[in-house]
Parts: sequence; structure tokens; C-alpha cells
Amino acid sequence: MTAIGCRNTEGGQAQQSGAPVAQAYPVLKVSTHNTTLQSQYPATLQGVQNIEIRPKIDGYIEHIYIDEGATVKKGQLLFKINAPQYEQEVKNSLAAINSAEADVNTAKLQVEKTRPLVTKGIISDYELKSAEDALKVKEAALMQAKTTLANARTNLSYTTVTSPVDGVAGMIPYKLGSLVSSTTTSPLTMISNISKVYAYFSMNEKQLLDFSRQYKGSTLEAKLKQLPEVSLILSDGTDYPEKGKIESIGGQINSETGAASFRATFPNPVRLIRSGGSATITIPVPVKDALLVPQRSTYELQGKRFVYLLNGDKVKSAEITTMPDPAGQYFVVTGGIKAGDQIVYEAATTIPDGTAIKPQMQAEDQVYKDIK
Repeated sequence: MTAIGCRNTEGGQAQQSGAPVAQAYPVLKVSTHNTTLQSQYPATLQGVQNIEIRPKIDGYIEHIYIDEGATVKKGQLLFKINAPQYEQEVKNSLAAINSAEADVNTAKLQVEKTRPLVTKGIISDYELKSAEDALKVKEAALMQAKTTLANARTNLSYTTVTSPVDGVAGMIPYKLGSLVSSTTTSPLTMISNISKVYAYFSMNEKQLLDFSRQYKGSTLEAKLKQLPEVSLILSDGTDYPEKGKIESIGGQINSETGAASFRATFPNPVRLIRSGGSATITIPVPVKDALLVPQRSTYELQGKRFVYLLNGDKVKSAEITTMPDPAGQYFVVTGGIKAGDQIVYEAATTIPDGTAIKPQMQAEDQVYKDIK
């Protein structure tokens, strides 16, 4: 006769050796907290000024005074263009002025000589008027010669190219001896003023409406003043140390993309950011009484998010809905569970529905200690 295996418990009751034993799982009680969501948007970076440096005259590059990437000051000499024709124009204009001045002096003498003769009645008034008209013609010619000289000197000044602003020089496509002109396709270089940088990003129409409703103010300017400082994550994943401010919102939604353009301004004291770069802008969005669930307490299946909800001592999968942006290591739950519900703290292990567990309640201050 075969004996049935059994053992006595401490209470003296017999328990069949093959009966399953409930496994212990850490469990937390879901609760509400004030938190801040971090909404992120891809952004492109531009300096506050990006100025193309172009020649205004035709000539050959005689000298390049800067290197690519050099920091330049306003008024600093950048290029020298060899254009001897403008030096010749100045010399010709000076000669023309000398000739015109001589003609004016001669015409004045003629007027001075004619006037007393008319007074004495020796000659008619016609002779005096003719002499005075001739003087006016010579004075006009002198004025025209001086204007021509001013234009020639202006053209000659264009042979030296200076920086209109403080900034950083870009690429220099032309080398010494290159022929350039005002119609040249590429600029001599680009000077970028990057003491501050603009971060341009976009929101779709729904995001823009939510964004506008969240902040008080009867005008756009009033709402912009209510916006918190924003952060920047650089292309290498590091946080930019300076905080920025959203200063403008595009006046219309792009019909092709369905998005509105925003511009945030960041100080750039050490010139770390350069024009043309990319980054991610982070906007803090405060949320009051948010129902928070740690990300580690959820799992994803076919594009949906679930938790293991405790019902008595048994668990079942419960689908939850969350806000798009996480709050650090937490999700803000908008449906599927409520405050006070108990869920499995670690959802990495698959637990079949109806499984009985031994809950190990986690301290709330420890579970939510990283809330920001």
C-alpha cells in the first residue's frame, strides 16, 4: 500500500506537498502628486545675426585677414580686393575738380569785369546776364565733379571689406587671387553673431491650443510672459548649462505641416552653440494632483500600456492610458486605474491573470522619492 506524502504545518494541519505556494511580489499603492512634465521638441539653432559678406565691386582678392571660425569684432578688416580702376577713378575725379574750379574762377572774373561796364552803360545787361549764366554752368560742373569724386572714393572704400558686427567667421570659399564681383553666387564668408542663439521648434495645432489654454493672459504677449524658462539638450545628449526663454510664436499655422513655429532665445557666453546646429528643447509643464505610476511598474503590449492590478491577493492585467510626456521616471495616468489601487511594483516578469501573490507593500515615500 502506497503512503501519501504529507507534512505537518506549525499549526498541526496537514498540507499536501504538491500544493502551489504564493510568490511574494513588491506592491505599491498608487497616489496623486504634484509634478512637472518635460515636453520635448526637436529644434534648429541659429545665431541672432547671420550676415553674408559680399563684395560690392569687381576685383581680385588681394589679402585675406581672417581664418575660418575666427572671432571677429565690428569694423575688423576681413578682405582686401585689388581693383586699381577705382584708384584711377579717384585720380580722374580730382583732376576734373581742379579743371572745374579753374573754369569757375574764370567765369567769376568775367562777371566781375562785365558788371562795372554795364553800370557805366558801356555794354548792355545782356552781356552781364550771359556771364552770370556761364558762371552758374561752371559751378554746376564743379558740383558734379565733386559728386563723381565722392562716388569714386566710395567705390574705392569697397576694396576693403570689414565686419559689420561682432561674431564668428564661417567658411571662406575664395582664395587669394580669386575674381569676385557683386554678382558672385557665394558670399566671401558668413559672420554669425552667436552671443545669443535662437532655437526654432514647432508644435502641431492641438499642442498649440493646449499650450495657449494652459497659461493666463488676454494677449499673446501676456501669455509669453507667463511661460517658464526652458532647457536645451545638445546633439550629444548633454544638457546645455544656460536656460532660455520662449519669446515669439508664429502668427499662423503652416498649411503643409499643420504646425506653428516657436522661437526660444538662449544666452551663449562661451560660444558653445554655433549656427546651423540641432538640439532638443525641453519645456516644463507643471501638473497638479497627477496620478503617477513608475515606468518600471508598466509594460507595453501591441502599442498599449498595462499594469498588474491587485484584486484581493490575485493579480490581473489592466490597461492604462497616460499623458504623452513622462514625468521623469513616472507616467501620468489618465485612465484605467484610480488613486488607492494597488499594483505590482516590478512589471518585468510576466504574471498570468488570476495568479495569487503574497504582496509586499512598498513605502510610498520611497516609491515616489524621485518626483520633480
